Amino acid sequence: MRNVICGRCVRCGREYPAVPNLTNCECGGILDIIYDYDEIRSHFSKETLRTRENRSMWRYRELLPVEPETPEPPLRVGWSPLYRADRLARRLGIARLWIKDDGLNPTASLKDRASSMAVAKAMEAGAKVIACSSTGNAASSLAGNAAAAGLRTYIFVPSRAPKGKVAQLMTFGATVVSVQGSYEETFDLSKQAIDRWGWYNRNAAINPYLSEGKKTVGLEIMEQLNWQVPDYIAISVGDGCTIAGLWKGLKDLYAIGFIDRLPHLISAQAEGCHPINRAIETGTPWEPMEENTLADSIAVGVPRNADKALMAIRESDGLVVNVSDEEIMAAQKLLGTDCGVFGEPAGVTGTAGLKKLCEQGRIPADAAVVSVVTGNGLKDVANAIRFCGEPISIPSDMDRLLAAFAERGVEPG
Repeated sequence: MRNVICGRCVRCGREYPAVPNLTNCECGGILDIIYDYDEIRSHFSKETLRTRENRSMWRYRELLPVEPETPEPPLRVGWSPLYRADRLARRLGIARLWIKDDGLNPTASLKDRASSMAVAKAMEAGAKVIACSSTGNAASSLAGNAAAAGLRTYIFVPSRAPKGKVAQLMTFGATVVSVQGSYEETFDLSKQAIDRWGWYNRNAAINPYLSEGKKTVGLEIMEQLNWQVPDYIAISVGDGCTIAGLWKGLKDLYAIGFIDRLPHLISAQAEGCHPINRAIETGTPWEPMEENTLADSIAVGVPRNADKALMAIRESDGLVVNVSDEEIMAAQKLLGTDCGVFGEPAGVTGTAGLKKLCEQGRIPADAAVVSVVTGNGLKDVANAIRFCGEPISIPSDMDRLLAAFAERGVEPG
């Protein structure tokens, strides 16, 4: 890969050749993929993108760590819509707001970006099997993307994973192991199995290429905004890989001169599980937390990508905000009624955090903000129904309809 120099440890700085099965540093630190920006600038420009017909994450191939001859995985991942949300912006009291709906990816989450990259690198490594642990979305995205490419998958999920996500896994033909324990215990078992059988490792805490897939959400946001940088980008945070990838993509664009400044990141976590935000708030190393939130995809008490996530928040002079499950579900309803976007609880946590910061007066009124919805609400309909309530259920009778409207305070017309 002419555009890649090496993988470099974010802790000790040790460098490794960028081979397809690259994993953690010997010191235990996570690696960062280092690019040759001079090489990239020599043959990649905004004009290149203007004339490029590919509408997927692979339109940014010059900024991705893949060999020139590596084929794109079959599923079309990326280039999700960026909606202007003027009504919601007025409600929040800010100048401009956009919603990036990544729940419209093939398996309905941002995690498809990482899994598409994992499939590409597994093909480069000659692997036939890929495995990972996940709270749900990474699992379903891996299973779907791997199935499309003809690769087998072994997936480890905690037993609390929503049935909608488990149904995806089973439909995609994955071998699914439901672990009766926490996400940390699930991760540990998956690592033991991967080491034992030599499967290709899709775990974001170990495989540094996955952040490179996730960073494409940032590349898309900037191109969709015609390279006009917003003041803030809000996103939900679990193990830290997504916010780290977002920041890496923004820094890549800044390094090659596509944007002239960098935004502040907003790290939104659940009050019941916020080890990364707590480390920022207290100025101390992160410590494990219990996983007490209905937002299962970010219920990560032992974040495996904390180093990169903390760097991203600090380097961007970002904000951290913790939201309750009630605030998360209120944001889900708000996005639905004001924007027509249905996000799962973890997917809308960024918007919940943005709303809370606006209410606290921590976001300037003239700010331009992007909020990323990382997963689709159909993955967890049980909580949506629990919060919004059941529909009106009556016989086919106008008098009963009028009575039901009166009971619920509905005024037709």
